[in-house]
Amino acid sequence: MYFLSGWPKRLLCPVGSPAEPPFHIQTDSQRAFFAVLAPAHLSIWYSRPSVLIVTYKELAKSSSQFGSYKQVEWRPDSTMIAVSTANGYILFFHIVSARGEKYLYEPVYPKGSPQVKGTPHFKEEQYAPSLHLEMKKVLDLQAPIISLQSMLEDLLVATSDGLLHLIHWEGMTNGRKAINLRTVPFSVDLQSSRGSFLGFEDVHIKDMEYCATLDGFAVVFNDGRVGFITPMSSRFTAEQLRGVWAQDVVDGTCVAVNNKYRLMAFGCVSGSVQVYTIDNTTGAMQLSHKLELTPKQYPDIWNKTGAVKLIKWSPDNSVVMVTWEYGGLSLWSVFGAQLICTLGGDFAYRSDGTKKEPLKISSMSWGAEGYHLWVISGFGSQNADVESDIKSSANQPGILQFQFIKSALTVNPCMSNQEQVLLQGEDRLYLNCGDASQAQNPRNSSAHSEHKPIREKSPFSDGSLDSQGLSTLLGHRHWHVVQISSTYLESNWPIRFSAIDKLGQNVAVVGKFGFAHYSLLTKKWKLFGNITQEQNMIVTGGLAWWNDFIVLACYNLNDHQEELRVYLRTSNLDNAFAHVTKVQAETLLLSVFRDMVILFRADCSICLYSIERKTDGLNTTASIQVLQEVSMSRYIPHPFLVVSVTLTSVRTETGITLKMPHQACDAESIMLNLAGQLIMMQRDRSGPQIREKDNSPNQRKLLPFCPPVVLAQSVENVWTTCRANKQKRHLLEALWLSCGGAGMKVWLPLFPRDHRKPHSFLSRRIMLPFHINIYPLAVLFEDALVLGAVNDTLLYDCLYTRGNAKEQLEVLFPFCVVERTSQIYLHHILRQLLVRNLGEQALLLAQSCAALPYFPHVLELMLHEVLEEEATSREPIPDPLLPTVAKFITEFPLFLQTVVHCARKTEYALWNYLFAAVGNPKDLFEECLMAQDLDTAASYLIILQNMEVPAVSRQHATLLFNTALEQGKWDLCRHMIRFLKAIGSGESETPPPTPTTQEPSSGGGFEFFRNRSISLSQSAETLPASKLNLQKTLSMPSGPSGKRWSKDSDSAENMYIDMMLWRHARRLLEEVRLKDLGCFAAQLGFELIGWLCKERTRAARVEDFVIALKRLHKDFLWPFPVIPISSISSPFKNGKYRIGGGEQLLKSQSADPFLNLEMDAGMPRAPRSQSWLGIGSIGSTHQEIDTASSHGPQTQDAFLSPLLNKGDECSIGSATDLTETSSMVDGDWMMVDENFSTLSLTQSELEHISMELASKGPHKSQVQLRYLLHIFMEAGCLDWCIVIGLILREPSIINQVFGLTQSSEVDGEMLQNIKTGLHAIDRWASTDCPGYKPFLNVIKPQLQRLSDIAEEQIQPEAFQPANKVPEQAASPRAEESRSSACHSISPPGEAGNSSAASWTEGPMAGSQEEEPFQDGTYDCTVS
Repeated sequence: MYFLSGWPKRLLCPVGSPAEPPFHIQTDSQRAFFAVLAPAHLSIWYSRPSVLIVTYKELAKSSSQFGSYKQVEWRPDSTMIAVSTANGYILFFHIVSARGEKYLYEPVYPKGSPQVKGTPHFKEEQYAPSLHLEMKKVLDLQAPIISLQSMLEDLLVATSDGLLHLIHWEGMTNGRKAINLRTVPFSVDLQSSRGSFLGFEDVHIKDMEYCATLDGFAVVFNDGRVGFITPMSSRFTAEQLRGVWAQDVVDGTCVAVNNKYRLMAFGCVSGSVQVYTIDNTTGAMQLSHKLELTPKQYPDIWNKTGAVKLIKWSPDNSVVMVTWEYGGLSLWSVFGAQLICTLGGDFAYRSDGTKKEPLKISSMSWGAEGYHLWVISGFGSQNADVESDIKSSANQPGILQFQFIKSALTVNPCMSNQEQVLLQGEDRLYLNCGDASQAQNPRNSSAHSEHKPIREKSPFSDGSLDSQGLSTLLGHRHWHVVQISSTYLESNWPIRFSAIDKLGQNVAVVGKFGFAHYSLLTKKWKLFGNITQEQNMIVTGGLAWWNDFIVLACYNLNDHQEELRVYLRTSNLDNAFAHVTKVQAETLLLSVFRDMVILFRADCSICLYSIERKTDGLNTTASIQVLQEVSMSRYIPHPFLVVSVTLTSVRTETGITLKMPHQACDAESIMLNLAGQLIMMQRDRSGPQIREKDNSPNQRKLLPFCPPVVLAQSVENVWTTCRANKQKRHLLEALWLSCGGAGMKVWLPLFPRDHRKPHSFLSRRIMLPFHINIYPLAVLFEDALVLGAVNDTLLYDCLYTRGNAKEQLEVLFPFCVVERTSQIYLHHILRQLLVRNLGEQALLLAQSCAALPYFPHVLELMLHEVLEEEATSREPIPDPLLPTVAKFITEFPLFLQTVVHCARKTEYALWNYLFAAVGNPKDLFEECLMAQDLDTAASYLIILQNMEVPAVSRQHATLLFNTALEQGKWDLCRHMIRFLKAIGSGESETPPPTPTTQEPSSGGGFEFFRNRSISLSQSAETLPASKLNLQKTLSMPSGPSGKRWSKDSDSAENMYIDMMLWRHARRLLEEVRLKDLGCFAAQLGFELIGWLCKERTRAARVEDFVIALKRLHKDFLWPFPVIPISSISSPFKNGKYRIGGGEQLLKSQSADPFLNLEMDAGMPRAPRSQSWLGIGSIGSTHQEIDTASSHGPQTQDAFLSPLLNKGDECSIGSATDLTETSSMVDGDWMMVDENFSTLSLTQSELEHISMELASKGPHKSQVQLRYLLHIFMEAGCLDWCIVIGLILREPSIINQVFGLTQSSEVDGEMLQNIKTGLHAIDRWASTDCPGYKPFLNVIKPQLQRLSDIAEEQIQPEAFQPANKVPEQAASPRAEESRSSACHSISPPGEAGNSSAASWTEGPMAGSQEEEPFQDGTYDCTVS
């Protein structure tokens, strides 16, 4: 409602003697002037600019006669001031304009500035006037004066001898004698025939305040009793006065009245404020509510505040400021919602935790429109620490000015049917509607901060009346701040009303005269072109937007006429473009509902108008016609008491909507907030109904209204919407009320299901109360959210150094900012419905909101709150709600997550109570596994671990671990390994956190490279050492997955985990799922090489080479090789070399016999110039084959870099794409140059190249295959190396394997297996995949040699495992092939190549780099 802004300002008081600090401040009725009292000084200050105008100093002689000044009171027309003194005198001062100089301060403008032109009223607004004070009269009342109170044309004075004096402002008693309080009868209510009198002698009034709307005085007596004195007739004499007691208060200290809500706030010695109202029927004083600090919020201060010192209501009567004897300020809404308190948080503590001295306040007064609070600070000290008191400048008497921002609802309640939050400051507006460009699309969804809900586009948008999207209303925490036009402010300060349109794109403000509006799209203000027109209108009843029009009620100063005006936003701001309707009486409130305008007037009548758009030629205007007038004078005692008036479609009988749906959205009833009582008047349908088709809509007679019904008490704000939405009828047809300290209420409609006949005993609507933690400023109806604002504070202690003579205000006070905030309320309503056994209605409501992004959170909140309340209750609960809530939540698919999230956020002691209601956690765990919801199952595992014996949790953990392994949820697997270890070692304090999201690339690249580096240094001499080194590197991974391999790795628990991992690895190998095996090993840090060495002859054998090869092609998305024949598919496609025919060729299984023949015959005769392309070069020496083929892939990639296309297609790059990372030996460059010189690409050769590229898989797969090849080579699984060599179609790999087979340690069975497998592949290639034939022909000689070796080997005892290589290399050839293989399996260097990087999504993207060859060694470092 009201929010502090920034730091308080200190006003510079003139340097007087320190003995005479100011102690009392009082504003005049217009809040333009402030009177400030010191013991012998009276000063007048001006409000804007805040400057001292004049000071009257009492002479020493008269000062000793009168005594020091005590209190000051203004005459209502601001022409006189009365000052009471200690010795019982009243001094009357006249305020007169100074002769000669009219102005004390004048603004200075540059030459030629438009402001210099003389405009009416302009000078008075901008200049501080020059005034004089003259003492006119002195009145001696001969007793100390306790209280002064201005009452219309009279001054009421209470003296310590128990008398009440009524004095005329001219200083005469008018012959009326003083009233003795002891003669005024007091009773409990006004119905008692006679009251008792104040019995004791020295009774007098300590404080009093006049309430115009109650026509009487709220009084506090010196013995602490409080009451209300009212004249029974118009004459104010002792015989006519009657008093009413408040029975419960005996420690009253001060009082303040709220005229708009007819409330009397009495401060008490205990520190609380008791707020009373007068019962309309009996006249008794009724307690409305209390304002008191709670021990929950302020545990160390709540009962140590001292007595209440001052209470002040704001000018608009919507908030009250309270201060205490020992210091501190607190701000409360009219019905008791606490907004600000300076006794806690950053106000009370420094950043190092030390306590600050609270600000003590001796007097305070609100400035114009409540934008400022003027405070006189600094008296006495509760503590004896005088030194710090002297240092503290805030506790030295002076005038402080606190600045406030307030909600537009406080002054313009018609804003309550909108979904925006609008705050108005003295010179700026704060909007929550994000960016106007977003707002053009009403249901636009955008990215928000983490804790804000995201909203998809609503399927229920209904065009112009659609609500604004969550994205713009909740977009971020910052406000959209609009600076009000300074030109308008200069002559029209302060801003009185503001309004924003439905889409949040335009705002309008009203100052002293006229109005101005602003567009958030163009970022421009529009002001009256003719300033005289602006200065001739005073807006009286607020303003509202209707589509593109601004509707306002104003008083025309020229014609002395009340008017209703409509201005079009897009046209110039001029009366020529306005539609003006004359109104009978002054308009107090205005509101717009659909195409109707509703006015509440000073004669207590309500008038309804229709408004419609009219276009004649180029001009667009709105026309307004009177529809209906309703007199309310019977029900409203005083027009000022009406807080808000609005039309709504809310009604009590729901049957109408079923019979006559067209009437459902008509304006059905008037809602009137009368001093906090919400009154509803519905249309009277009891009379004969007029059928609509009988007469035209223009002549249709509107139905009269029924007598009013009171719906609720203590209502501050009301929200309804005029939109309709069949899916969310509960929320859109409800009425939302804000009730201050009592929280919120919703008047919810109850619908029968499927249009069944409603139960006769079921009421049609129900009022449900609920509490929220924020002050509500707007309701988002469909989104089930309340929007609000909250004060936040920032400390700037760093500005304070101990050397300072006095603490600065910036150090004593935190800097205040206003934050946007929002809160879900749906769980409160669902719970209230369940409490009242309305489960069916709760289900209907919840199902309509199930699509909201925060719906799971709603269910969780409801379960959590009920659990906390019931499980911690000291008394047994006769009818517990938890089983009902649990049953309700099972209706939704999120049941399992909701329960486990709730359990993990509550303490362990409450779990038994929770699971007694929702079911056994073991059953819930199994349900999660059946539903494949592993993350939720992991959360249940933590609960089982705490509630069951270790054996049970291990059994369930094993189940989950196996399922997670199967599904490749590596994050979860890692947590499960840790969890199983923790169970084994009794280390139950480290349960796995619930994995929230799977890693983005969990199934992609082998993240084995993620946090370790492999260093390979291989040459003929260091070969065995490097192998050992590599084995260590791979089996001792660092990083999170390495924790498993700790020093207790031989424990039974680790053995148990290893068994599971081995079993899984065996399954993957048996099912030929190499890709999954690679991911598994990389993600979990599995010791793959060591395990493969053990399993070489068992699980790691290739049973069927053909199936293995096919499976690898499928898993790694690797295309089968194709035959380059121009007749099959032309490579020219859209001007690019692009292969489209590869897959079709595969599908045809090359049925053409001629094709096979040509391929078999043609390939061996391939010319030398093609050998560098790596197709399968045939040469005279082994050495030549090795060098050409091993560098083949690199040169080829350098020359024809594959570009990423959709799917696995490749296109040919340019010849300039030579990668800079490949640096070769000079001889190799020579070879490439020769090839370039002899290269003459014919079309068939181009086809050949493109076919070759088409038969390559993605770069990522290539890297993964080469990595697996490296692993298998290390582990000695040569049969797998052969399969990978075949799929990569690199003879060097096959050569290397065959080279290794010549060493004596290779198993004869493995050789036999390789031989059989290759023959099987040869047979398969001949029949099904001729693309493999050329490559198989290339390696035929080696295969022949393998057969010979297999026959020679006869001594199986001589075999040794592959990880123990003999000291000497077997032969120079083997050594060569070994090193060349090492080169060929290294990933191709494509770090600089964008297309290569784009193949890989995982952490491996572009991370491999080749380094120059040096001394036969080769280092590959992968980060």
